[in-house]
Amino acid sequence: MDDDATQSGKCLTALFQAQGPLVQAIPGFKPRAAQIEMAAAVSQALSSRQPLVIEAGTGTGKTFAYLAPVLASGKKVILSTGSRNLQEQLFHRDLPTLMNAMDYHQPVALLKGRANYICIERLNLLNHSVPHLSEAGLADLQRVRRFMPMTHSGDIGDIPGLAERSDVLPLVTSNNDNCLGRECPHYDDCFLVKARTKAMEAQIVVVNHHLFFADMAVRDTGFGQLIPDADAYILDEAHQLPDIAGQYFGQSHSSRQWLDLARDLRLAQKVEAKDMVQISKVAEQIERHAQDLRLCFGYDSSRGQLRPQLAKPEIKHALERLNDSLSFAYEVLKLALGRGEQLDQGFERLVSLRSQLASVMDIEQQGYSFWYECTRLHVSFHKTPLSVAERFSAELAKEQVSWIFTSATLAVGTSFAHFCKDMGLDDSRTVQLESPFDYTLQSRLCVPRYLPAANAPNRGRLLAESLLDTLNQVPGGSFFLCTSYKAMHEVAEVLRQQLDRTILVQGEDNKVRLLEKFGQDGRAILVATSSFWEGIDVRGQALQCVVIDKLPFSAPDDPQLSARLEDCRRKGEDGFASIQLPKAIITLKQGVGRLIRDVSDKGVLIITDDRLVNRAYGGDFLNSLPAMPRTRSLSALTPFLLTLE
Repeated sequence: MDDDATQSGKCLTALFQAQGPLVQAIPGFKPRAAQIEMAAAVSQALSSRQPLVIEAGTGTGKTFAYLAPVLASGKKVILSTGSRNLQEQLFHRDLPTLMNAMDYHQPVALLKGRANYICIERLNLLNHSVPHLSEAGLADLQRVRRFMPMTHSGDIGDIPGLAERSDVLPLVTSNNDNCLGRECPHYDDCFLVKARTKAMEAQIVVVNHHLFFADMAVRDTGFGQLIPDADAYILDEAHQLPDIAGQYFGQSHSSRQWLDLARDLRLAQKVEAKDMVQISKVAEQIERHAQDLRLCFGYDSSRGQLRPQLAKPEIKHALERLNDSLSFAYEVLKLALGRGEQLDQGFERLVSLRSQLASVMDIEQQGYSFWYECTRLHVSFHKTPLSVAERFSAELAKEQVSWIFTSATLAVGTSFAHFCKDMGLDDSRTVQLESPFDYTLQSRLCVPRYLPAANAPNRGRLLAESLLDTLNQVPGGSFFLCTSYKAMHEVAEVLRQQLDRTILVQGEDNKVRLLEKFGQDGRAILVATSSFWEGIDVRGQALQCVVIDKLPFSAPDDPQLSARLEDCRRKGEDGFASIQLPKAIITLKQGVGRLIRDVSDKGVLIITDDRLVNRAYGGDFLNSLPAMPRTRSLSALTPFLLTLE
């Protein structure tokens, strides 16, 4: 370590000491040995530029542990985290707290993707023609209009009462397809442009992983950038990176894009070419054929491999009809060129979307998984690389740049090999820091005997019935985390019939409000699936029990997983050991991490999957979890539960 790094390390140690600035500036702050160790490792990585991969157990205080060295370094840094909620928390709570404690006065910025900002041009278009909207959608449009004169950021997340999935959002925000760019008459007033300009001038910029990889994808095209260059990149919640990177290093195409184009062409025709009614006819034809293509995949939501689907005659014919309508639209829109910005841009979108569609349908390319996904209204097609390691390692090779990857769940046991291989991190330093919590005193783990088989019919109902007495003994609240929606609904039905407690179910309200109700109730049971396995921080008596119904192995028919397993077979590798098992272990660690969030928390973890004790690989799971005292008897939990009163 050089002299500068040594001096920086001493300053950071002083910062975290018992009488240091953080203790004085932050109520309740207590120095933690693991936090100081992590801060020193981050400081060294910022100086040495050797990539750092660091797992910091729950309670380490990793956010302050990487923010303090960043502020002390004076470098331009991009901080990327896993979701918009975490991004907001980092920018509005954690960063200001530390800036105040360290007397830091350099500019900082929050930058989101374009779909988070009101588009002035598209909102103005609605003054001329409003597509059919529900009563709720019209009310949301009025909310947006009332909000416009009062906002400086244009961030739709700041609009009071606006539903997260409001019908009006696609109409008042832009996307890559319909943004006019510098040709827009409102370019100088554009909220997105202002946010990006502020980010370019800031010393620290907070983004999320989707925007981070969208920026890399845009740079690959040679057409600009979304976030500024920096001296260092810190990626929190880094366990999410391989999956998110795959989305952006591949290609996706959705029938929604054609429906959006059709809607925007109708709007443009009414404003810029009222005499060209054939444009509306073209839009109607595109819309009809896009919807027909969706119906060819059946009525239910589904996902699977694309190659066998494209061999079906009905899907072949639907694609041919869609392509014919696109060719017709191309000829019509050519005649409208020069009539207005919206029509010109619509023509460019049509050309681009036709190219995208052709690319995701080119299923003979090697090194990719080709798959489809259906929702109730749309079908999307995806071309996802089997590995992002080669592409990301090229990014790591950039000179004079530091890379730091951190999460509470990156290692399998004590090995970081799975994550490093996925991300192309061949020459990185790895550090594993234990949680400061005393799990032997604060928790118990039970894997009950006599469980229904993993594939038993009505398994969710059977599990819920077997756990009724135990859940009733929990003084506070419980999470019942499921690996499928079917199990979730079966569990919720039984609990609502049998228990005199508030039963909250994922999907019945938005995530934020569900958690608010859960915390306020104090004795509720929240039944949920994957979106509640991570990024949830409930402390104290409100959460004293976490039930996990199954080891979270990815479904064997998952198209991306099956493609990667097939690639392993061709290479003579064990796909279960190198892909399925490590991913499931990291996911389980995330779910388990919901239970103990503070030094004063106490609670029980119940995993209702006897593969944890009956299969050889169960030891790999257990070796990756905190050292909780274990039992196989639910009744043995009673004495511990009595101490939680």
